[in-house]
Amino acid sequence: MKIQKITSQSRRDFSAIMECEHCGETEVNNHGYDDAFYHSKVIPNMKCGGCGKKGDENYRPLTTKYKEGEVV
Repeated sequence: MKIQKITSQSRRDFSAIMECEHCGETEVNNHGYDDAFYHSKVIPNMKCGGCGKKGDENYRPLTTKYKEGEVV
């Protein structure tokens, strides 16, 4: 899965529309956290509800809105 669009964000918590790289299925993710770990480890390991596959090997994580360690 990858982030198609962030629909709302409050500090580091966000909601987004996720898209599967394999089948194109979209899902609403209401529980995201904008830090490097979430973008590089959690998102690529999300399973698609449509095809059941995890993120593509070529997944490139997004950068965070705020710098690592920055208090928001």
